[in-house]
Amino acid sequence: MDDHLPKPWHAKSVEDVQAMLETSEDGLSDAEAALRLQRDGFNELRQKSKKSILIMLKEQLTDVMILILIGAAGLSVLLHEWTEAIVILVIVALNATVSIIQERKAANALEALKNMGAPFARVLREGEESMIPAKELVVGDIIYLEDGSIVPADIRLINTNNLKIQEASLTGESVPVDKEDTALFSEESPLGDRSNMAYSSSVVMYGNGTGIVVETGMRTEVGQIAGLLDQQDEYDTPLKQKLNSVGKILSIFGLLVCIVIFVIGSLYGRPWIPLLMTAISLAISVIPEGLPATATIVMALGVQRMAQKNALVRKLPAVETLGGATVICCDKTGTLTQNRMTVTKVAMNGDFESGHTTEVGRASERQEIYLELVHAALLCNNASLDPDRPGEILGDPTEGALIFLGDAFGLNQNELEEEHPRLFEQPFDSDRKRMTTVHQMKDGFTAFTKGAVDEMLPLCNYILTSSGIRSITEKDRKEIRELCLTMSSDALRVLGFAKRVVSEIPEDDEADLECDLTFLGAVGMIDPPRKEVIQAVETCKAAGIRTIMITGDHKVTAVAIAQQLKIFCEGNTVVSGDELHKMSDDELDKSIGTTTVFARVTPSDKLRIIESLQRTGEIAAMTGDGVNDAPALKAADIGVAMGKSGTDVAKEAADMLLLDDNFTTIEYAIREGRRIYRNIQKVIQFLLAGNIAEILTLFIATLLNWDAPILAVHILLINLVTDSLPAIALGIDPASKNIMKHKPVKSGTLFESGLVIRVILHGIFITIATVWAYRYGLTAQGHTVGMTMTFLVLAISQMFHALNQRSNIDSIFTRGNQHNKALFGTMAASGVIIALIMIIPQLRSFFSLTTLSFHQWLITLGFSLLPLILVEITKLIQRICSK
Repeated sequence: MDDHLPKPWHAKSVEDVQAMLETSEDGLSDAEAALRLQRDGFNELRQKSKKSILIMLKEQLTDVMILILIGAAGLSVLLHEWTEAIVILVIVALNATVSIIQERKAANALEALKNMGAPFARVLREGEESMIPAKELVVGDIIYLEDGSIVPADIRLINTNNLKIQEASLTGESVPVDKEDTALFSEESPLGDRSNMAYSSSVVMYGNGTGIVVETGMRTEVGQIAGLLDQQDEYDTPLKQKLNSVGKILSIFGLLVCIVIFVIGSLYGRPWIPLLMTAISLAISVIPEGLPATATIVMALGVQRMAQKNALVRKLPAVETLGGATVICCDKTGTLTQNRMTVTKVAMNGDFESGHTTEVGRASERQEIYLELVHAALLCNNASLDPDRPGEILGDPTEGALIFLGDAFGLNQNELEEEHPRLFEQPFDSDRKRMTTVHQMKDGFTAFTKGAVDEMLPLCNYILTSSGIRSITEKDRKEIRELCLTMSSDALRVLGFAKRVVSEIPEDDEADLECDLTFLGAVGMIDPPRKEVIQAVETCKAAGIRTIMITGDHKVTAVAIAQQLKIFCEGNTVVSGDELHKMSDDELDKSIGTTTVFARVTPSDKLRIIESLQRTGEIAAMTGDGVNDAPALKAADIGVAMGKSGTDVAKEAADMLLLDDNFTTIEYAIREGRRIYRNIQKVIQFLLAGNIAEILTLFIATLLNWDAPILAVHILLINLVTDSLPAIALGIDPASKNIMKHKPVKSGTLFESGLVIRVILHGIFITIATVWAYRYGLTAQGHTVGMTMTFLVLAISQMFHALNQRSNIDSIFTRGNQHNKALFGTMAASGVIIALIMIIPQLRSFFSLTTLSFHQWLITLGFSLLPLILVEITKLIQRICSK
């Protein structure tokens, strides 16, 4: 027996499977089972080892910006500058601690997969039935499946008795699948069509059966999904990539300036120690220490706002990533649709002659015409309302739809069953494709039959019309078939109903009740689209975001729903799973730009679609709720799982949960993500302008052979306190009213058009003020006064400069958006901190500062306002030029 290559078990007969696995209907011997367990291992999913704290710490400490700070701390220790060294190391430690805690919170999707397995299994060994732990199952075991049980492994069915299995966790479709042990399929048949198989983690909804275990553990379908998750490496989010890019650019720029300063200082013959201290100050000025912390806080605040709107973010960068999404890949069932089968069309009497169905709403207005059809739907029905969960169904979703049909007509199933009790049932059979029940009626016994219309029509000799019951004609049958075909082409699932008056109650299931029937009519049902999704899809389209439906459903159903939701329009294409399998990666990449529907796909297909989108430069969001969605959820730039209907596996693999399972919540999340992205850009522009000013101030001082006008500890204080507080307030700035009319920003750099120019220009404005302030203080009172004025101008001008960042065009006096009270609050707090440092002698001495006279304070405030005035002038010029 070849144990290495997976077998297409659905394409082989039971006899061939038994021969290949060396087993029989009596099961394995205990000794053979023990050998196979030792050879193949337990029937469970292996788990990828988690990163150790040491590895995560190493990743944090090898970041370019962190290495520069560590180098600066090392130089400070060598030069016995303990204050700078301690402050820098505390910053490094805090950054590393926060990052490690955040990473440790990320849960492992494989744990949830393991929890989905069945704990015990009924197995036949040596001809005797016994209960064993499911993890001890081996290939070749004969096991029993019964109503309500979880399938413990992948199984080739031997015998089935009205067996229906829900495979939603694997295929995404909530309607249970009828299982047939005698059926054979081609090797390429999609998983959802393999009715002779039962797959691990699926649930038996009806009937019972037996089968041979053909795959266990990681070889099962759900195990292969676990393998796909296991193979995926962690990746940096677009935001982290962009922040890293900023760090590298600044680091290279800073090192070049360091070299230039050393050369210039050496030419001036300055001592090495002052030059090294200047280098430390420069290294620190290059790093925007507050940027990672500020970005984290900005996203955390956004997460709180989104949680109030039913969007729960599990990983902070996800909120920004969704704001930059260019494509949303959506599972159909439960996300775009209501995940509740609903009867939308009925047909009887004159409907077949006219060739038109009747909407349920219109039919309910003419109850007397359709009443007998609705009675049949409610009585020939094994589903019921869940007493513990209002509005939820116990049983087959298709039969549940018929209960809701009764509600539309004002009929209660329980009351109707009490009035007309069931006396006999001939259960649904996959060969007959029908179900019949006999009920006590006022004038005797009546049998109601429900099933596939094509299977029922040959058994009908009569038809109910508006004029009463008459003989059915071939013309009637043709009209019925044509109208039912029309409903099927509209992606409706069609059920027919018939009745027959019987004289006595049958004694066994073999009784021939399904003959000489009177055809009553047919109903068409579908999992209807959520109405609110249409507007959300349109809003996303206007924002430059394409919605793609990825579903395990058939092409016709998928396209019908996609057209109603405006996802599939003229010029779009649809690709089936079979077509996808025949495509190369290059062919898929070429077609992905116009494809908006992928139908009948497998878990690996979903993953392949996401990877194709990423190869073509898209930022892909993926929504889903089943195990089959987990690999794509994890691989996508952002995975969005359903909080209500989602499996634990999907939730654990995702970055964000929709607590209301509603696509429209994604629209809000995108809006919030864009707001956060734009605000982080404001923060970057604000912080980097200050860093540029610090670098240029030190560089100009070196060129002019001055002593350093600002110390490393001053830069740390400004960057971490008087800069970071206003930066956080900028991070919660209200969104522009037109934010959803802009095209998304694709992966790349945070330095969009104009941002670099603004950063440099604003940095120069602040530099002019600081250099002028130092020169004034140096001339008037000496180096210490000049350094104090430089520190104050840098700190205060940065605070005022925060006001400029709310808009790149509008004046601070004419801002059209809502006010940002937090910004004024943080500016006041920063002002208090600076005041305390200047007022308290110990703090002033610690930072090597001195007191200023009233006149010097006025001059300092004047210099601090200069950058604000200059930026306002540039905005005015820009507004004039744009007219």
